[in-house]
Amino acid sequence: MLKEIRIKKDYTQEKLSELANVDPRTILRIEKNFTVPKVDTYARLVIALEMTNEEIGKHIRSIALESDKT
Repeated sequence: MLKEIRIKKDYTQEKLSELANVDPRTILRIEKNFTVPKVDTYARLVIALEMTNEEIGKHIRSIALESDKT
């Protein structure tokens, strides 16, 4: 979901990493569901992407569903 929002905003992973002050590899790992972001990282991404409450809720639910599969 973060990837879709990032692309909709026309941001590259590099641009998002600069805006959120997050390592580009972290964004790659999050987008490929290799890792769940820490709260502070997630907050920076939400702010940088200007996510709505609805988008945040959908993304958190998708993270929860992924973690239930493991």
